[in-house]
Amino acid sequence: MVETGHNHHHTPPRQTAAPPPLPLGAAKGPTWTPAEQLHQLEYCIHSNPSWLETFILAFQHYIVMLGSIVLIASTLVPRMGGDHGDKARVIQTLLFMSAINTLLQTFFGSRLPTVMNSSFAFMLPVSSIINDYSDRNFKSEHERFEVTMRTIQGSLIVSSFINIFIGYSRAWGSCTKRFSPIVIVPVVCVVGLGLFARGFPLLANCVELGLPMLILLVISQQYVRRVLPRAHAILERFALLLCVGLVWSFAAILTEVGAYNNVGEQTKRSCRTDHSYLITSAPWIRIPYPFQWGAPIFRASHVFGMMGAAIVTTAETTGTLFAAARLSGATPPPAHVLSSSIGLQGIGMLLEGIFGACVGTTVSVENVGLLGLTHIGSRRVVQISTAFMFFFSIFGKFGAFFASIPLPIFAAIYCVLFGIVAAVGITFMQFANNNSLRNIYVLGLSLFLGISIPQYFITTTTADGVGPVRTDGIWFDDWLNTIFSSSPTVAIIVGTLLDNTLDAKYVDDRGLAWWKPFQKRNGDVRNEEFYSLPLRIREYIPTRFL
Repeated sequence: MVETGHNHHHTPPRQTAAPPPLPLGAAKGPTWTPAEQLHQLEYCIHSNPSWLETFILAFQHYIVMLGSIVLIASTLVPRMGGDHGDKARVIQTLLFMSAINTLLQTFFGSRLPTVMNSSFAFMLPVSSIINDYSDRNFKSEHERFEVTMRTIQGSLIVSSFINIFIGYSRAWGSCTKRFSPIVIVPVVCVVGLGLFARGFPLLANCVELGLPMLILLVISQQYVRRVLPRAHAILERFALLLCVGLVWSFAAILTEVGAYNNVGEQTKRSCRTDHSYLITSAPWIRIPYPFQWGAPIFRASHVFGMMGAAIVTTAETTGTLFAAARLSGATPPPAHVLSSSIGLQGIGMLLEGIFGACVGTTVSVENVGLLGLTHIGSRRVVQISTAFMFFFSIFGKFGAFFASIPLPIFAAIYCVLFGIVAAVGITFMQFANNNSLRNIYVLGLSLFLGISIPQYFITTTTADGVGPVRTDGIWFDDWLNTIFSSSPTVAIIVGTLLDNTLDAKYVDDRGLAWWKPFQKRNGDVRNEEFYSLPLRIREYIPTRFL
């Protein structure tokens, strides 16, 4: 062989270490890290939009909360023997008390942007009181109405001390320390999902109004931005008001042209804008005052049933507060905040009994959903909304005008807002182990029973409010039927029991490492930022109540 004079020495290529294998599914896209706060909120709990936007958003909160009050009054007052004038006065009282309780909670209670609204948890015990007087003889139906209201007053006054005690004794705060993200997920989910009967079933009572409202709200708020990008900011915040105005006007036109003249009574009540008779019967000016129906009547059998509703509102409020904190950019409410909120809710219930409301209040789920719909979690907006509640509760004719909005329009709104609250509950799962079969078991059973058990109690309850538990003690029946008709209450009982008795395979499976700092007053530096009382009030409150 002939060697050439050009000998090339090639160095072998450097061997690079093979990259570590990607986790399963990583090649398909990024994974999202847990986020304690929702970054798409435009205004969080202590930031505020302009004053003009604040007032419009506050009015929107007033419109959203009005539907529950009208529905409760329209259901209960006729059964008590009250006329249209009595119904108007009951609505004014409920609005007035909602305003007072909302101010109390946003200033001294939870401090979250939550509207306090009439609670459906009181329907069963109130129905029991109505049934007790239905067979008695009275001089007039109005007298029967007043005696029924006075009995409700007495029951609310006594049962309010349940919430006051478990709140300010810190008993409820101690219970909530047993919670974990695994418990919060089903509780917050059923806070929204458990109200499905007020969604499409109520909407279907007048499809020609409810369905256009639902479709119009979704399209205008979510899809119009593709066509009109500049209008997106306005529609994202105020689409609900615009859609209500359009569909309500459409309902008024249908009413005027006689579209509902030859239909059934149920269709008239659901579709017509003049069938509530509130505008003609409401007083021009009336301020609700203490014991307006007379001296309260105290009966032990009715008080015990109302106590069950007080316990239910505690569970409902707790679940809704966690959703409100998430949608307003705050940290999960600590145990002492939950205790003070429940205690103050008891004081609010005491005031409701004194002023003559027909039911107690709880945190409004629909208004919490509105925080997520508008991306605005400002506390000031909710506080300003109480000005509209006070105004329309005192000037009855003006309040009756908005109370004439057909209920299927509200039902269409609920379909969106309740769904948002239910979905917020799912987001808490990111702080626990999603792949733990133990956690999946607890979540699945709590969620299913939280919907299934109340559904059984509700569907087997007769039209006059008699539930499936029927013993010789009516008070005991009302107590159990009320508790197990509440989805959040059942979910809390099942979830807390399972989560604290089933051993977790790994320490962090339950998410307690993330959860526990938020349950202490000074466990997280942001707790004081979100939940501190205004104007240094805390310095003047005895420490045993904090």
